[in-house]
Amino acid sequence: MTSKLFDHLPALCNVVRRIAVEAGDATLNYFDESGCAHEVKDDGSPVTLADREAEVIIERALKEIDSAIPFIAEEAADAGRCGTTRIEGDFWLVDPLDGTKEFITGGGDFTVNIALLENFVPVMGVIYAPVSGLLYYGAGTQAFVSDNGKPAKQMRVRPAPAEGITVVASKRHGDPERLSDFLKDKKVAHMLNRSSSLKFCVIAAGEADFYPRLGPTSEWDTAAGDAILRAAGGQVTQLCGAPLEYGKADKRFLNPEFVAFAP
Repeated sequence: MTSKLFDHLPALCNVVRRIAVEAGDATLNYFDESGCAHEVKDDGSPVTLADREAEVIIERALKEIDSAIPFIAEEAADAGRCGTTRIEGDFWLVDPLDGTKEFITGGGDFTVNIALLENFVPVMGVIYAPVSGLLYYGAGTQAFVSDNGKPAKQMRVRPAPAEGITVVASKRHGDPERLSDFLKDKKVAHMLNRSSSLKFCVIAAGEADFYPRLGPTSEWDTAAGDAILRAAGGQVTQLCGAPLEYGKADKRFLNPEFVAFAP
């Protein structure tokens, strides 16, 4: 890695957790359960002042840790500040407000996502849900969740229940008919609906088993959840079985369809 600081991922994770909470709490200044104003970007997706303020907070704080590590984030990429060639070495992948549609309609399932990648692999992830106060984080082979500052509990994926798996799917995206067809050969006992990166978190916490994403996402949507789920013993793969690839500036940081699961 580019700095000796990163030889101590747990300590770094503690710092990044504080950054995520600061940024997430800033979004609450704009949050209203009756909805909030937003703009529509060129790609048709929404953006709010909360997205922009949270990204500024995160970028400034991460640059103070090590200014040499590239900062890749949704709004920075949209503004053309992340280049068009594949990112090499170590870099941050950040979504300052994952679940913007949830946010603008007054739903609480939005998150702040921060991930550190080494050689294209997510090695540390932090996900903070400001409304619930849940803070998920993982590095190496350990993943944890803290509820509103209470002592953290270690997370581990669970074995598939005998009665069938719990599948978690998006609240606001996807094709129900295609999802049903995709799951036809699996023994499904329950379905959950979640927004944002919380779908990875419920698998890491042993509350669900399988998350198929049969639609478009970007790398900042998945990197932190990928790192946390790996640390909890889970996996995230493309439908072909290969790991997700990161740093694809030449492909506008877009992911292929994928599945996240407890092996």
